[in-house]
Amino acid sequence: MQVVNYKCNVDHLLIESTNGRIKITPYTNSIIRIRYTVEKEIAIKESLIVEKNAQEPVLFSVQETDNVVKFSTSDVQIEINKQTCAFTYTDSSGQVLTKEPERGGKTLVPIEVVKSVFDENTEIQNSQNVDGARAKALPEKHIIDRTAYHTKLEFEWADDEAIYGLGSHEEGILNLRGTYQYLYQQNMKAVVPVLVSTKGYGILVDSYSLMTFHDDIHGSYIWTDIDSEMDFYFIYGPQFDEIVKGYRHLTGKAPLLPKWAFGYVQSKERYKSQEELISTIKEFRKREIPLDTIVLDWMSWTGELWGQKSFDPERFPNPTKMMDDIHELNAKLMVSIWPIMNNDGPNHVEMKQKGYLLGNQATYDAFRQEARDLYWKQANDGLFSHGIDAWWCDCTEPFEADWGGQVKPEPEERLRINTEESKKYLDPGFINAYSLLHSKGIYEGQRSTTETKRVVNLTRSAFAGQHKYGTITWSGDIAANWETMRNQIADGLNFCVTGNPYWTVDIGAFFVAKKDQWFWNGDFQEGCEDLGYRELYVRWLQYGTFLPMFRSHGTDTPREVWRFGEPGTVFYDTIVKFIKLRYRLLPYIYSIAGWVTHQDYTMMRTLAFDFIHDQKTYDIKDQYMFGPAFLVNPVTDPMYYESGSIKIENATMKRHIYLPSGTDWYDFWTDQRMSGGQQIEASAELETMPLYVRAGSIVPMGPNIQYSSEELTEPLELKVYKGQDGSFVLYEDEGDNYSYEQGEFSTIPIRWEEDENRLVIEKRCGSFQGMKSSRELLFTLVNSSGPTYTQQKVVYNGEPMFIHFS
Repeated sequence: MQVVNYKCNVDHLLIESTNGRIKITPYTNSIIRIRYTVEKEIAIKESLIVEKNAQEPVLFSVQETDNVVKFSTSDVQIEINKQTCAFTYTDSSGQVLTKEPERGGKTLVPIEVVKSVFDENTEIQNSQNVDGARAKALPEKHIIDRTAYHTKLEFEWADDEAIYGLGSHEEGILNLRGTYQYLYQQNMKAVVPVLVSTKGYGILVDSYSLMTFHDDIHGSYIWTDIDSEMDFYFIYGPQFDEIVKGYRHLTGKAPLLPKWAFGYVQSKERYKSQEELISTIKEFRKREIPLDTIVLDWMSWTGELWGQKSFDPERFPNPTKMMDDIHELNAKLMVSIWPIMNNDGPNHVEMKQKGYLLGNQATYDAFRQEARDLYWKQANDGLFSHGIDAWWCDCTEPFEADWGGQVKPEPEERLRINTEESKKYLDPGFINAYSLLHSKGIYEGQRSTTETKRVVNLTRSAFAGQHKYGTITWSGDIAANWETMRNQIADGLNFCVTGNPYWTVDIGAFFVAKKDQWFWNGDFQEGCEDLGYRELYVRWLQYGTFLPMFRSHGTDTPREVWRFGEPGTVFYDTIVKFIKLRYRLLPYIYSIAGWVTHQDYTMMRTLAFDFIHDQKTYDIKDQYMFGPAFLVNPVTDPMYYESGSIKIENATMKRHIYLPSGTDWYDFWTDQRMSGGQQIEASAELETMPLYVRAGSIVPMGPNIQYSSEELTEPLELKVYKGQDGSFVLYEDEGDNYSYEQGEFSTIPIRWEEDENRLVIEKRCGSFQGMKSSRELLFTLVNSSGPTYTQQKVVYNGEPMFIHFS
C-alpha cells in the first residue's frame, strides 16, 4: 500500500493510497485519531464511546521528504512511510514511541455480516442455571445484513516495553507482552479496548465487536471481528496519569460516587426479607462494626418472575418503611436488577407489548433509547421510588453460553460458543457494548429523576466509556482458592490502567465449595467453619480494604463478620481491625475520589504509574499503589491452615516484597523506614498484611466511626512521613448529590517542606453547604530517624498556616 496523494484540511490530513484512505485527525496536541477505510469515502460515524465535543482545534503541520510524510502536533509526530504506509509514532523530539512493521501494519479483510431473523414462529426455550434465568431462541432464518471488515492493527513493540490494559480477565496477567487475550464480554471477563505502554502512550480502539490481542507466535497486533473501518486513537502521555487523562478527555469524566460508596458493603447470596436486612444492620451497629451498605441480591421479586423490578409484598411488605428504617440506621440499600425478564411478569409483558425485547423475547434491547427509558421507568416505579440507594446491574453480558458442564471449555471453544450466542441476538458488530448502553440508561434515568442521589451502579461487565455512567465493575463469580485471589490483583490493575477507575471483587469469592460444574470450584466444603477458608477470607478482606469498593459477597456460606468467630478470636478481630482501618482512611480515600473526578486521577495504580523509571516494577503483579501514599502487598499464600482446617507447620509468616526505587518507604504498622530499590522479606502475620507508605506522604486519617456520614467528634489527623517534600489536596463536599458539578466543594492544599521541617496548609478554596468554617487538626510527624512521633494540634479556619517542627 503506497501513498498516492495527500491533502491537508483544516482539521485533518487525508492520505490517498493504492488501497484505501487514511484520515489523521488531531483531537488535542497529544491525542490523534486514525481511521482507515477501503471504501470510496470516510463514513460518518457516531461513536458510542467518544464524546461529541472531544475534538479541539489543533495546529498541525505536514512535511514531505523522499520517503516520508510527517504529520506533527506540538507533542506527537507520525511518520508515514510513502512506500508502505507504515506508521512510526514519535514524541516532539523524534524519540520513537512505537511503530508498525516496515511492510505496513493496517489490514482490512471483507466479511459478510449475518443476522438472525426472528418471527412469531421462532421457538423460545426458557431455562435457569446458577447464574439466573435464560431464554434461548432457535431462529430458522438468517440474512446477510451488510459487508464489513476484519481489521488488523500491527505493532513492533520494543524489547523493554511493558503493555497493560484490555480490562479485567481471569488469567491474572499484568504485563501483556508475550501473551494473547480474547476480548468478549462474559462472566469473569470485562472488556475495555485500551492498551497503555511504559513507552508513554496508549491506544483506544473504537470497536464494539469481538477483538483479540496478540503478542505471540502469531505476531503483535489487535484484531477486530466486524467493523466498517479501522478506527483508533493514539494517546501520548508520557506519564500514565496523562494517558488516562487523555482517555477521559475522549470518553468522558468519571462522576463522583457518594462518600458512603467507599465504606464497607455487606452482601451475600442472599438476604431474603425486609426483617433479615434490617436485623443484619442492627447487629453491625450493636457490635460497633462499621457498615454503610447492605445488598439485596436476586429475587427481590415475587415467585418466579425473574427480572421483575419490584419487591415481593410477602417478604418486603412495606418497602418504603423498610428504606426509612435502613436510613435511620445510617445505612444504604443496593438492589440487584437484571436485563433479562421472563415468566410474563408485569415488566416482561410491558416490554414485549412495546416490542422492546431482543430475539429471545426475554432480554430488553438496551441499544434502543425507548427501551432504556422504559427499563428505567420500571426500575423507578418498583424500586427507586421507595428510596433505594444503589443498583447492582447483574448479568450485563446477557448471553453467556458456557455456564455449565463439569469441564471448563478450552479458551477458543469458550470464545466460539459465547460470541455465537451473542451474535444471534445482537448486531455482530456490537456484541461488546451491551453493558455500556445498559449503564447509560440507568445513569440518565436516575439523573433525570433526581439530583440528590449520586448514581451507584455495580456491573459485571464494562466497556470503554462506561465509567461516565457512575459504574463500578466487579470481577464476576470467582471461586475461593488462593490462585484465584492471586490472579485478581493483576486483573484489577489492568482494568484500572485503562482509565476506568472503579473496580472490585467478591471478597472471599463467590463460589466457596466444589460442585459438579467447572466454575463451582472452591476449595472449602465447610465454608466459614473451615479455618482454611477463614484465613483466605481474612487475606481477601485485607486486600479488599484497599480497593475502590470494599465489598463482601458470595454463596455457599454466610459472610457477616461474626460468622468467622467472636471478639477475642484472631479472625474476627482482624476483620474488624481492617474494616475500621478503611473508615479511618475515608478522608484520604474520598479525597482521591475527588481527584478521580476533577483531575482524572487513578486510585488503584499499577506500579508503572508512579515508578515508570524503575523497570523492576513492570512485571510485579501482586503489589500496587493505592493513591499516592500506600504500597499494598496482599498475602496470597496460606500460612496457618490448609483446606479442611489442617494446620500448616513451620510457616515463615513473611511475604517477599520489592520496594520501588527513587524514594524511601515506611512500614505502616511499625513506622520503620527503609530504602527503596530493594527486595525485602516483610512480616506477614495474619493480623497485619504488609503495607508501606512512601516518604513525603501526607495521609489524612479520621477517628473511628460507624458509618461514613457520622459527625466527627475528634480531630482530623494528618500523618506526615518525613524523607522528602510532599503534598496532598484534601477534598470535601456534601457527600451525596451533584452540587459539586456547580463548584460546591472545597479543597485544602497541604504540603510538607522537608528542608524547612514544616507543614504548610494553604488557603481553603471553595465552599459547600454544611461546610465547617473551622476544624481541629492533629499533625503527626513520622520521623525519619526511627519509629518516633512529633505531634501538634491546631484549629484551622481556612486561612494559610505554617506549622514548624523542631
